[in-house]
Amino acid sequence: MTLDDLADAIAARAGASPDESWTAKLLAGGPERCAEKFGEEAVEAIIEAVRGDNAALTSEAADVLFHLLVMLQSRGVAWSDVMAELARRQGQSGIAEKASRENGK
Repeated sequence: MTLDDLADAIAARAGASPDESWTAKLLAGGPERCAEKFGEEAVEAIIEAVRGDNAALTSEAADVLFHLLVMLQSRGVAWSDVMAELARRQGQSGIAEKASRENGK
């Protein structure tokens, strides 16, 4: 499964019953709940990266990607827009790209 496939599956499940779909349940909680869950998963991935448990990190990384896509869906941000932004940055130094942003973040 690619991230494009996963984004499509999340979009398809967005209209499902929250009683039948974890994705729909997260989305029913609104963008704030989706962001909270994404943050929880990111912290878990960080912990596993520090611990050095590659199998656990792999699992948590999958959770992070899934919950990132759910969070984007909750705000109506298309995965293709994220990919277009990455393509725009391609070939540019990360330092130069960061400096080009108004707020430096």
